[in-house]
Amino acid sequence: MTAPDPRVWQGRRVWLTGHTGFKGAWLALWLQSLGAEVYGFSADKVGEPSLYEVANVAEGMAGEVRGDIRSKSEARAAIARAQPDVVFHLAAQSLVRRGLEKPVETFTTNVGGTAKVLEALRATADPGAIVVVTSDKCYRNDGSGHPFREDDPLGGDDPYAASKAGQEHVAEAFRAMGMPVATVRAGNVIGGGDWAPHRLLADCMRAALRDEPVVVRASESVRPWQHVLAPLDGYLLVAETLLDGAAPTAWNFGPEDAAPVGWVVQQVADRWPGGLVVERAPAGAATGEAPLLRLDATRARNELGWTPQWDLEAALDATVAWYGAYRAGADMRAETLAQIAAYRGG
Repeated sequence: MTAPDPRVWQGRRVWLTGHTGFKGAWLALWLQSLGAEVYGFSADKVGEPSLYEVANVAEGMAGEVRGDIRSKSEARAAIARAQPDVVFHLAAQSLVRRGLEKPVETFTTNVGGTAKVLEALRATADPGAIVVVTSDKCYRNDGSGHPFREDDPLGGDDPYAASKAGQEHVAEAFRAMGMPVATVRAGNVIGGGDWAPHRLLADCMRAALRDEPVVVRASESVRPWQHVLAPLDGYLLVAETLLDGAAPTAWNFGPEDAAPVGWVVQQVADRWPGGLVVERAPAGAATGEAPLLRLDATRARNELGWTPQWDLEAALDATVAWYGAYRAGADMRAETLAQIAAYRGG
């Protein structure tokens, strides 16, 4: 496996949108551990609890700005302060079900916000690498179950999926204007510190911590589960290639195998002391969620040397262990950094 090169990141100025979110907080900590100067930009509201606060991500930030990615002026002011060499754009409305409830917010945040961020960068800075994080949901899903490749058609039958396809088109347009914009598409990620609603592992661990039943939707649905560090590893490698002059393009990051929801829940129950009580959600609770998603990450494996360090069982081990440490009152910044080091093989 090719790993991110600390020599590339030491002292590198990085602007990270969405740094207070689940995936953003993990990436911020990883960049801090590599010696980067990380500048964050995210909305005022931070979840409670959140990985950002539990793991004290703020301790290692070079700077932070609270703002709205839908405001070009706010983004420009934050960029002017950070003057980044590298940009990771993660800020988004990231939930399928919220997209169904608030479609306009989803489009204005994900599509309009990406356009505002890229235009603000074009006007205010000259980064050598821009990585826009979209989703495996950006593909037009025909239900066949074939693993999506980067050149498959984009589309979306629900607002969230459609907004992610829209992000891809926006990024491609700015790429055509000469900006070093790559997009990265990942499958379902798991890991410690996720408390978002309607995400399987977050729902399981929230229920476990409260000694309550977990309500499971669509136990037969299949997803390409992977630990959050696996795609983040890929995002860092993509940025390194852009800094080295590679042509920007789209990349998939997903495991070779996928697994059904019911199997994953049982694995969590087997690992959590005392197990889990599982209840089935009412009919129709999974409306808008595709029953089958798979990604083909052959390009990343062949061209970046990327491969997940942890298989799904190891990812579940690490995730459940993280929440166990949280319940025990451990130092969660140290625990999270230790998992990053373990993933890197350090």
